Amino acid sequence: MTSRHSVTFNHNPLLERGLQGWRARTVLGLMLLGSLVLVARAAWLQGVNHDMLKAQGEQRYARVVPVPATRGRITDRHGDVLAVSSPVRAIWASPREARLLPADARRLAALLKMDVEALNRQLASERDRVYLQRQVSPEVARRIAELGLPGVHQDPAYRRFYPGGEMSAHLLGFTDIDERGIDGIELAYDEVLRGEAGARRVIRDNRGQIIEDVELLRAPRDGQDVTLSVDNQIQFVAYSALRQAIRDNAAAAGSVVVLDVRSGEVLALVNAPTYNPNNRAGLSGAQLRNRALTDLYEPGSTMKPFIGALAIEAGRVTPETIVETDPGRMSIGRATISDVRRHGMLSVAEVIQKSSNVGTVKIAMQFQPREMWTLFDRLGFGRPLQVKFPGTAGGLLRAADSWKPIEQATMAYGHGISSTLMHMARAYLAFARDGELLPISLVRQERPPKPVGQIFSAQTARAMRTILENAAGPGGTGQRARVTGYRVAGKTGTAHKLEGGRYTDKYVSSFVGFAPASDPRIVVAVMIDEPKAGAHFGGAVAAPVFARVTEGALRALGVAPDAPLVPLHLAGRRPPQEQM
Repeated sequence: MTSRHSVTFNHNPLLERGLQGWRARTVLGLMLLGSLVLVARAAWLQGVNHDMLKAQGEQRYARVVPVPATRGRITDRHGDVLAVSSPVRAIWASPREARLLPADARRLAALLKMDVEALNRQLASERDRVYLQRQVSPEVARRIAELGLPGVHQDPAYRRFYPGGEMSAHLLGFTDIDERGIDGIELAYDEVLRGEAGARRVIRDNRGQIIEDVELLRAPRDGQDVTLSVDNQIQFVAYSALRQAIRDNAAAAGSVVVLDVRSGEVLALVNAPTYNPNNRAGLSGAQLRNRALTDLYEPGSTMKPFIGALAIEAGRVTPETIVETDPGRMSIGRATISDVRRHGMLSVAEVIQKSSNVGTVKIAMQFQPREMWTLFDRLGFGRPLQVKFPGTAGGLLRAADSWKPIEQATMAYGHGISSTLMHMARAYLAFARDGELLPISLVRQERPPKPVGQIFSAQTARAMRTILENAAGPGGTGQRARVTGYRVAGKTGTAHKLEGGRYTDKYVSSFVGFAPASDPRIVVAVMIDEPKAGAHFGGAVAAPVFARVTEGALRALGVAPDAPLVPLHLAGRRPPQEQM
């Protein structure tokens, strides 16, 4: 009996027909051939042409990442570190993966000291990789890593640090975020300092994390150290003295330069206003200028000793030659040149000591313009100093054939000619070195350089040292430059500022000198711009800075005193006179 739910299959002849023999063999052969092709292809790819597979894999997961080189240090002449690169971390994110919860975004922004909205804008970028912050301290980086945020990663980096802060900012300059030199020594010696980054191949996972360090492609070459000529102790003394002078005189700016007489090395170079190179937010151009090398000013009466030396060298006068300066003024064309007070009959030495404009002009007018121009040119005025530093100014020295008589006269006492403070400091080396002039250097020299010229004879230079010692002594305009225990020599300068083609009631006060006068070891040049606290003469404003810097520098160098160790107020020191 058949169930009514059973199914009866009709007979189908196709199911009974077998596959013909040749067709079966053909299908089987094709299948075997296909298998052989696949095996052969696999063997080819993995055994012979495996580089293609490797390249494909590397395109997806392998990356070449830089291995940063450590930037070389900058040190002072004794090895004290002035600039160094410290290890930090660079925080970056992959926007495709960094899907942060609002709370996580707030925590990350707080650690990076960022605005949360700014952070979210960066994380919404369409780029594969965005830097959130390039220079993060290791401690902050550790705290960020502990958050375990997806798509947020770290790479090693370096940050430049300047232990001295404001004190040497204008000399050292600074670097950008990639540690490339931007200003100062950092820029001048960038190729030496920066080294060369290396490279390594790594494998990253799909979240960007490095899971395997494949190979080092190129080892990094660290930068070389640069040893400067400056003495950090003298730098501190100069910076402290200048900062105090700026405050005491309510001045707009100022500079101090200290040179080593034996080598022409710069032992100190400071400027004000200054800035902190470790935090450069909100800087202005005025703060960044290295005024001692880039700013021009009219040197005023600090030029007078060169006119005296020119006349002595030429045999036109001796230090004892008398010059009539009464009635304290003289006319050249329609212009009148005058002294601060009447001096009457003065010797050439007293003309410099009393800083007589009239006496200096009478000496200068014995020469043709070309003779004065040649001296100024040999001293280096009017052209940049051969020193490796960016932005060094050359000054202004017009061609001699364009000088009018009144211009020749005013140049004799430092108006109508402009220079940098470094020019003036270097020029005074000719007095301190028996007439020789040296190139200056901001890096330490292994051996003294060759003189670049004999400007004056040794006899003339020594005569001028005596004259300049008197100018810085009792009865001279620079007596406030005196230092207990040391004989000093130098000259004051006071010049009206030229603005818009006209001289104003603003002043530049200066003093340039050297010590010890018996055997000069250092040249110190001081410039104070726009003193506003009442005094403006170089003897009252700049000479005390010279005294403080010179005393500190000589003590730091271990120079033996060459004068009795008697306090100056007991040695007949008189109040300074208000002269140029």
